[in-house]
Amino acid sequence: MVNPENTPVDALVVVSFGGPEGPDDVIPFLENVTRGRNIPRDRLAAVGAHYDLFGGVSPLNEQCRELVAALEAALTARDDDLPVYWGNRNWHPMLVDTVTQMADDGIERAVAFVTSAYSSWSGCRQYLDDIERARALAGPNAPVIEKLRPFHDHPGFVDPFVDSVMAAIHQLPANRRAAAEIAFTAHSIPESMAAGCDYRTQLRTTADLILDRIDGPRTSHLVFQSRSGPPHVPWLEPDIGDHLRARSSAGAEAVVMVPIGFTSDHMEVVYDLDTEAAAIADELDLPVTRAATPGTDSRFVSMVLDLVDERRRATTAVALGPSGPRPMPCRDDCCPPG
Repeated sequence: MVNPENTPVDALVVVSFGGPEGPDDVIPFLENVTRGRNIPRDRLAAVGAHYDLFGGVSPLNEQCRELVAALEAALTARDDDLPVYWGNRNWHPMLVDTVTQMADDGIERAVAFVTSAYSSWSGCRQYLDDIERARALAGPNAPVIEKLRPFHDHPGFVDPFVDSVMAAIHQLPANRRAAAEIAFTAHSIPESMAAGCDYRTQLRTTADLILDRIDGPRTSHLVFQSRSGPPHVPWLEPDIGDHLRARSSAGAEAVVMVPIGFTSDHMEVVYDLDTEAAAIADELDLPVTRAATPGTDSRFVSMVLDLVDERRRATTAVALGPSGPRPMPCRDDCCPPG
């Protein structure tokens, strides 16, 4: 799977989680997500109710289409004819179908941009396994596919958040802005999984990079959201809802939620933050706003192409964090499931 630096690359494939695009898709999608975990049907229905609030449609697939279109436009502007594909882990277009199409199109070597900025089993290693499984199912003509490196400290990821944090602060009542606190949020994972990867460290690095670039000192916290595991299994805490309650009790004047764990405003953002956490804040009479994710910000789109050029043109890797860019490929033992 290793693609040495400056080796020709035939294509870019965007790899994402996937999401339902209508009411009839919701339960089959959730069954794909939880495959092999024996989740009761009533639990799937409870989670499915979140999607029902949005017509059974996750924003994620449309956001991936927009990202692919933005990448294609940016490549065209550079007179670059690199084709862009897209495949998902859990819903159509399924990654195996995409890789099969790539093989049929004669693609021999590709790089994969995964819509997850951090290192963890669910955010990185599992996608590596997905790619290899898709290649195996696609047959002997499947292209070699190398995942691009984590990008949590790339300016194309950090700088859009800096702007969106400042915009979110200015959405607060004028008399609350100066004292507004920052809650950096990311998807929770089991503590046993976090112990075997750099997830927390990378999240703190991203948060610090953003804080260093916004106006004035701010009280800030790293918090988590979207926990989905059984209650007896320890997951990363505090949960955003508990955090808002605690900060309200402590006299916080306002909170800006900054979803640094996400590249676009998909379901874990529009439901878990914009709906659920916002309702808690409303009950507490605590002013909150939410910073936008990078989405298709031109700097984020350029970052993806910069990551591609690191591999096919051996350009200098850019990273703002203290440890520098994470070396690729990953070690075979990195990011165990826990």
